Amino acid sequence: MPGEIREAQQAQQAQQTQQTQQVTTPQWSRPDDAERQARLDAMKRRATGLLALALLIFIAATIFEPQYPWLGYVRATAEASLVGGLADWFAVTALFKHPLGIPIPHTAIVATRKERIGQILGTFVQKHFLSRDVISANLRRVHPAERAAHWLADREHARQIARQFASGLAKTLEALPREEVQELVGQVVRNRVRSFRVAPALGKTLALALADNRQEELLNAAVKLAADAVRNNRELIRERVRAETPWWIPPVLDDRIYQKIIAAVERLLGDMVRDSAHPLRTAFDDAIRDFIDRLQHSPEVIARAEALKEEWLMDEGAVELSKRLWDGIQEAIRSYAAGADGGPLPSPLDNGLSEFGVALQANPAILVEIDDLLVELTASVVEKYRVEIGELIAQTVAGWDPQATSQRFELAVGRDLQFVRINGTLVGGLVGLAIYTITRFVH
Repeated sequence: MPGEIREAQQAQQAQQTQQTQQVTTPQWSRPDDAERQARLDAMKRRATGLLALALLIFIAATIFEPQYPWLGYVRATAEASLVGGLADWFAVTALFKHPLGIPIPHTAIVATRKERIGQILGTFVQKHFLSRDVISANLRRVHPAERAAHWLADREHARQIARQFASGLAKTLEALPREEVQELVGQVVRNRVRSFRVAPALGKTLALALADNRQEELLNAAVKLAADAVRNNRELIRERVRAETPWWIPPVLDDRIYQKIIAAVERLLGDMVRDSAHPLRTAFDDAIRDFIDRLQHSPEVIARAEALKEEWLMDEGAVELSKRLWDGIQEAIRSYAAGADGGPLPSPLDNGLSEFGVALQANPAILVEIDDLLVELTASVVEKYRVEIGELIAQTVAGWDPQATSQRFELAVGRDLQFVRINGTLVGGLVGLAIYTITRFVH
């Protein structure tokens, strides 16, 4: 029983360790990892093969040197190559693991010193990449505002931005409770309408619309319509006169009355058109001005308009209108996000964004101001949090699994380091040959 408990505890600890390693191990895997590992192994074999060749030459030269003294130069070269190659092998291997598995001090540096490496890396990034001067210089060099304006001026890019914005907005609106939002929209609309005084606003609108005596045009149009109505309805007016006159009046008199009425109306309308100072025109102007003034200043008219407005707001039709308004907004946004509002044709929002980008490109002063704002904002944020960023880098590296980190580092730079071994073997041999040659000539 105790054995089973111990095994269960060990299994749980192993699972926790595995989960911890999965969390702390950096996810650097790349699709070409197998190929990179193969190239690294090939370079290791070449470097080791060169070292083995130097060893064979050294052994052979040492054996035959008494018989052939000139082999001393070969032996010295091979000996120095061995020393240089072994020294560089030890140095390269010590970066990532213990040479020959022996825990020699100051070896497996990446695995055992990753906390310090993280601190150095974090400090380096903090001082040399996240300083205000570096951030400002790099941002100004790329001209972010000009690039953004050029990108946005492309209608296809503007279309992408508009669609993405609309899609996100549509999803947000769909997530909201429909009935509660409709009630909220209705309340907002009612409050907005209640705060809006109808009569003064209508009076100001009419005053602007009829400025510069534009009511004369309105009156001329009305007179023309009246004249056309009289001319096109003569028979109807004749029948109306006959129906309204007593039975004992002769038909001849009915026609005379009808003709008198038609002539009087047409003469009156003609006089109104020709005479700008006609009394009826003056009366019409006075009535219009009085109506506009009463809309804006008469307490009775304003109160009556507000009462009508409140009556309309309390009607069920207003509530239904607000619901339809909200449904229409949602449907419009969904259609726009899906591209169903215009097909391949650009929408007003697409055109607006694109034209905004073109306008920015044509205004260098604004581009400079935007660049200054972006540079100042970005540099200030980075300056404020660069210490935290450096600490984050250090803590992240410190949390990595030592073996996995060492393996990933070796996979990244190990192939280049094998050239160090090869160069060490070759250069060591040349140095050994030079030293041996000088020694022979000195003696």
